[in-house]
Amino acid sequence: MHVPDGFINAPTSAATGVIAAGAVAVSLRGARRELDERTAPLAGLVAAFIFAVQMLNFPVAAGTSGHLLGGALAAILVGPYTGVLCVSVVLLMQGILFADGGLTALGVNITNMGIVTVVVAYALFRGLVKVLPRSRRSVTAASFVAALVSVPAAALAFTLMYAVGGTTDVSIGKVATAMVGVHVLIGLGEAVITSLTVGAVVAVRPDLVHGARGLEQKLKLRVNGELVDVPGTEPAPVAARASRRTLWITGLVTSLVLAGFVSFYASADPDGLEKVASDHGIDKKAEEHTVADSPLADYGVKDVDDARLSGGLAGVIGVGVTVVAGTGVFWAVRRRRTADTSPSAVEQPSVERSTAKSV
Repeated sequence: MHVPDGFINAPTSAATGVIAAGAVAVSLRGARRELDERTAPLAGLVAAFIFAVQMLNFPVAAGTSGHLLGGALAAILVGPYTGVLCVSVVLLMQGILFADGGLTALGVNITNMGIVTVVVAYALFRGLVKVLPRSRRSVTAASFVAALVSVPAAALAFTLMYAVGGTTDVSIGKVATAMVGVHVLIGLGEAVITSLTVGAVVAVRPDLVHGARGLEQKLKLRVNGELVDVPGTEPAPVAARASRRTLWITGLVTSLVLAGFVSFYASADPDGLEKVASDHGIDKKAEEHTVADSPLADYGVKDVDDARLSGGLAGVIGVGVTVVAGTGVFWAVRRRRTADTSPSAVEQPSVERSTAKSV
């Protein structure tokens, strides 16, 4: 859903730019409450992972593809403020280095893909986890629903922006129907990717997942073959199963493989916005990207003739640049910890203790 230059007129683009700048400024302050020395590197990894997965367009309908937006995933993993920053970093890298998403439309893209998706997804996610049982499955299920809804919400936001500042005279009703319809299908793919990723991280390091903070389990006794809660005991934190370093390395390697190898097999069909724009004439006044002659434009390395190698190198470079830029930003704005030797300040050991006893 990367909006190119020319789709939205200058006044509306400027207004969304102001909105995006304000949201980023607020998020920089809010991220200080979400990030610390443990989670700042994870946030940089989340940005790189979103960049990598966005290269994997998947087919959703005849002649149409979709890709991850990432707002829901980022908000649930590292928090809503940091989530806005994660998506903004990705969009900035894509716009400047890869000529993906117009530079004058950067505010439009951050508003749609960064702000709307994060706000809608996280609000829905928090509402669901409050009414569902506090468990890993509930967190995963809530992330599925939140991600699913966030994508058509972003499509609707674009339609409203186009109704205000579109550069061609088209039927907004038809555009809204087409945009929301195809992005509901894309939302299903977003929901699957988001829930699988959140579920995988929660399974090994629930303490690092913002949306799973406070995830606890009660001590249980086995009585007559059945597990029952131990009376008078406080819930115990769910133990970690992997070190932060292992999680970070695994995530980085996964991102590099997705961007450097798997992306070659992504669908070549236009994404939802491109398809709707072509079908309804929205793209009549699309402009050439400002950095269309970038050495990495269109996710390929200039002067590398082999398509597989060119795309793979571009993907690896993109992941590297994004993880460095993102980690740098998040490390700079993180909350500095004061010297604290209390048990809460010490990272939980990665060995999981059994919480069931037989009697």
